[in-house]
Parts: sequence; C-alpha cells; structure tokens
Amino acid sequence: MNLSVISVVVVLLIISNIFMTFAWYGHLKDLAAKPWLIAVVVSWLIAFFEYLVQVPANRYGFANKMELGQLKIIQEVVTLAVFVPFSVYYMQRPVNLNFLWAGLCMCGAVYFIFRS
Repeated sequence: MNLSVISVVVVLLIISNIFMTFAWYGHLKDLAAKPWLIAVVVSWLIAFFEYLVQVPANRYGFANKMELGQLKIIQEVVTLAVFVPFSVYYMQRPVNLNFLWAGLCMCGAVYFIFRS
C-alpha cells in the first residue's frame, strides 16, 4: 500500500471528522438552550461540509486500491483521535483510562486490517 495514498486519506478524514464531531456533539454545549430542531438544522449544515471532505477521501482511497475494511478502520481511528481532544478541550470532559484502552484496541484493529 502506497504511504502517500494513506496520508492523503488520513488528512482528509481528519478534516472531515472535525466537522463531524462538531455536528454530532457540538450542539450539546453550544445549542443546549435552543429547541432540538435548531440543533438538527445547524448539525445538518455542519455535516454538509463533513461530506464534502469525507466522500472524496474514501473515493480516493478506494480508487487507489485501499480495501473497504482499511478505509473503515482508518475512519474509526481518526474519529477517536479527533474525539478525545474535542471531548477534553472543547467539551471540558475529564480524561480517563478508557480513552487509552479504546486507542489500544484500535491499534490492534489497524494491525489486523493492514497485515498482509
């Protein structure tokens, strides 16, 4: 597998996941006092930008011979890597060992999905 292909996919998925994380969870902090319908509309607007990056990332990876499972595991690793700082710094949630254990499980998933 070409490392530059993986790098492009990872960078695009990081950008995508920043939008996704704010669309999924940002309203819990920023729009908590607003009606849920407002949160839905704002989240959809944010998610639009997520899809503008996520779809090209997956298409590029798939067109360059990445397996579907590899794309999915990269997505999950990137999701966790974006979610932890978001949770700690933006949502002011405490760090706990569960993040470490989840990360170690994801390392195992990456190993198994990418081994030849």
